[in-house]
Amino acid sequence: QVQLVESGGGLVQPGGSLRLSCAASGFTFSSYAMRWYRQAPGKQRELVATITSGGSTNYADSVKGRFTIARDNAKNTVSLQMNRLKPEDTAVYYCRGLQYPWDYWGQGTQVTVSS
Repeated sequence: QVQLVESGGGLVQPGGSLRLSCAASGFTFSSYAMRWYRQAPGKQRELVATITSGGSTNYADSVKGRFTIARDNAKNTVSLQMNRLKPEDTAVYYCRGLQYPWDYWGQGTQVTVSS
């Protein structure tokens, strides 16, 4: 059974930090590229960050310099460290694992940035 489970979301004040985690099971995690997406109400889902199986990273311009994606293959987890959060970061955040032709998604975790 393939499973991706996000955790770490919640309510935080502007300027604060949160660390999201995604726990993977049921597939060979180390061979998959992992991605974080987010979707705000009424808006299209957008790619936030990617980390390849080799550890290379890429970020959306809107989060570059504030967010950091990392993976721990020994623990089958991928994280998203979010610093200097802004109200516009409010969204449901999703974890995705990708190795052609396989494509798996988590259920999402809510992040709300509000004073």
